[in-house]
Amino acid sequence: MSERYDIAIVGSGPAGLSAALNAKIRNKSFIIFGNKNLSSKIEKAPGINNYLGFPNISGNDLKIKFQEHIKEMEIEIAEYRIDSIYAMGSHFVLMSNDKSFEATSIILATGIEYTKPLVGELEFLGRGVSYCATCDANFYKKKRVAILGYNKEAERDANYVSEIASEVYYVPMYKEPYNINDSITIIKDKPKKILNESNNRTLVLENNEIEVDGIFIIKDSISPAQLVPGLLIEDDHISVDRYMKTNIKGCFAAGDCVGKPYQYIKAAGEGNIASLSAVKYLDELKKK
Repeated sequence: MSERYDIAIVGSGPAGLSAALNAKIRNKSFIIFGNKNLSSKIEKAPGINNYLGFPNISGNDLKIKFQEHIKEMEIEIAEYRIDSIYAMGSHFVLMSNDKSFEATSIILATGIEYTKPLVGELEFLGRGVSYCATCDANFYKKKRVAILGYNKEAERDANYVSEIASEVYYVPMYKEPYNINDSITIIKDKPKKILNESNNRTLVLENNEIEVDGIFIIKDSISPAQLVPGLLIEDDHISVDRYMKTNIKGCFAAGDCVGKPYQYIKAAGEGNIASLSAVKYLDELKKK
């Protein structure tokens, strides 16, 4: 049985880090998922003038301040990409490839989803389209599979699937070099849509079409609506109240994923609120 954390935080931007700091201060057991190098968006900002206490600081310098702070607080970021989250009543189960984590409450700090879904992607999700190759690869034993890779991590998934499927087509959405098995066919083209053809899936590209049994889409992040079934979305953002509560009991959200303005200081403040709300939720559970 896996350890059950008090709080699981998904995202290591300003909102997620702020939530982790407050979980640490309040002595709650927690895990934060993300990238140890933090968000690349932060370091690319040439100058930030509205982060209180740091006038005209560069994005990279602010990122360094964040890293120094979490190091001082002995907070470690778990580098797992969470593919799905399920509300189980008394707790949540978070899936990352073939590994699972449990938490009594969760804070979504995923940022905003920049990659719009392909036509047909959401329609066929769970019916020939998947975001988790290691979870669902066995359904395609000795079958034809296409993998859309938006990052280098997708290469590992492609290599794994190639040991199970009869044929694997890899469509990289980033520049070379690629480190994949020789048996995998690389197709450098732009995906347009997914069609249903005779119970198979057809991946329509700008200059090609591939008929396969299954399609894996490996993105940097998954939209919250697909990440957490039943989560209320309004105007393409997670719907929350002023305490960062979502419509799902024990689930909170903060940062860009809950709406504009997309500001670092606003995200950090919301992360603080979400964490305090999660702590209050946990304390109230103990009283029952």
